[in-house]
Amino acid sequence: MLMINIVLTETKARKFAKDWIEAWNSHDVDAIMDHYAPQVKLTSPVAARLLDDAAGSVVGSEALRKYFQKGLEVYPELSFELLDVMWGISSVILYYRNHVGTKSGEFMEFDSEGKVVRVVANYNG
Repeated sequence: MLMINIVLTETKARKFAKDWIEAWNSHDVDAIMDHYAPQVKLTSPVAARLLDDAAGSVVGSEALRKYFQKGLEVYPELSFELLDVMWGISSVILYYRNHVGTKSGEFMEFDSEGKVVRVVANYNG
């Protein structure tokens, strides 16, 4: 796939962040998945723990859907509060706090259609 780098505007980055947070807080897996490309790759310490796989990687939208569904089952009270949004070339970083106070920073890279193709998640606890 040809990647076309696009400088995101503040408006687009904040709209993406708002929509992403709302989708997660609704626990609507279809709305959540609408943000991701079919060839997405996510790397996360939570994925490593939930999937019992030290690599912590989830590849492809079907695997990601299953991982998110499992996460919502394991954490039925899951909710996010957006703390900040940073934007750059074809990417954003969403900084947020979850329902138990853990802060997270997720780097998300977009394809030319505005879908997330790569996620690297980091947590403070």
